[in-house]
Amino acid sequence: MERSPLASLLRPETLDDVFGQHHLLDRGQIFREAIESGSVPNMIFYGPSGVGKTTVANIIAKNSNMQLYRLNGTSSSIADIKSAIEDSKTLLGINGVLIYLDEIQYFNKKQQQSLLEVVENGDVKLIASTTENPYFYVYNALLSRCTVFEFKPLDWKDTLLAIDRALEKLSSSEGIRYEIDENAKEHLARSSGGDVRRALNALDFISVALRADDGIKHITMQHIEQVTSLSYGRYDREGDEHFDLASALMKSLRGSDPDAAVHYLVRFLEAGDIITPSRRLLCSACEDIGLAHPQAIAVVNACVQAAEHLGLPEAYLPLTEAAIYLATLPKSNSVTAAYYMADEDYKAGKGKGFPRAMQNVHYDSAEVTDKGQNYLYPHNYENHWIEQQYIPDDLVGAQYYVPGDNRTEQAAKSYWDKIKNK
Repeated sequence: MERSPLASLLRPETLDDVFGQHHLLDRGQIFREAIESGSVPNMIFYGPSGVGKTTVANIIAKNSNMQLYRLNGTSSSIADIKSAIEDSKTLLGINGVLIYLDEIQYFNKKQQQSLLEVVENGDVKLIASTTENPYFYVYNALLSRCTVFEFKPLDWKDTLLAIDRALEKLSSSEGIRYEIDENAKEHLARSSGGDVRRALNALDFISVALRADDGIKHITMQHIEQVTSLSYGRYDREGDEHFDLASALMKSLRGSDPDAAVHYLVRFLEAGDIITPSRRLLCSACEDIGLAHPQAIAVVNACVQAAEHLGLPEAYLPLTEAAIYLATLPKSNSVTAAYYMADEDYKAGKGKGFPRAMQNVHYDSAEVTDKGQNYLYPHNYENHWIEQQYIPDDLVGAQYYVPGDNRTEQAAKSYWDKIKNK
């Protein structure tokens, strides 16, 4: 006889039964206090799949005694919304109507706008959930009428508790004893990537495949490895995880942590993405290493080209080399700082025209003949330098480039200080 999926059988009935989300659900947290007050505010739940968003919404709806309408952004329409709104005016809505809208990011602007009036006047309460950043995907007027709560991936220790409860459920429902090796249980918890549903689905699969021996089904490390052979790390090429991962790689390179940089690189490559880490590596060579080691861009570019030629899986070799190389080099952001300061002045309207000497020799040739362009060719002078004004008149004295405190830039600074008699 077939049973329901394990994740469904273990769906919590109360907030105390929910795994993880301690920052929201522990006693004393404002989120829990608001829910237990009996008043349901308009909310948006933001976080990855399998971390309890739908479960918590269901618990809230059950405890509120409101008429619940479950909608999904991928399949529902404005007609579905209007139907729920109409019911709020009938006996069905005597205790209020609660719309749970999953995957709200797939609703277009017009569909989201259809919720505005009823959400604002309180005829309908809205709980929406999304795996994408709501500040990018939810219509601003609707967003301003809701409170956003972030649901986070579960700590692997919270996933361990879910696994224990699942094994108890399996044992009681099948009338046999389930056992699991400690190392296998920890591996399953860690490899689920904070997604309880994934861990429970893996157990579901194993429970069907295993045969009992003297009334015992014993789960080993080998069993777990077979159902978690592919990485369970979270990665979405177009979602928040993509940008978070790119940010983490870049910041690890900048922070001179080669171990973290290699870790994030692995997560990209295991997902089959060569392009994004390659771009971040090249960017870091210019932005974070810069003039502290100018050769970095050439070295990293060679590594990136080698990775493109090799393809996966061998591409990990040159890209890992580039990541460790960049993370362990001296750092300088003088290039970035110089550009941003110059750009700030330009956008503020500074920098009018050009000094006469900087203009093209054939520009306004008659006036040049009368007044002289007065450009001094540096190569005609000792040490290939002569003092003259290059920057526009209203920016005289501006300093954008400040040499970094690394050996390369300090050597250049020392040389030019000597040449310019500073």
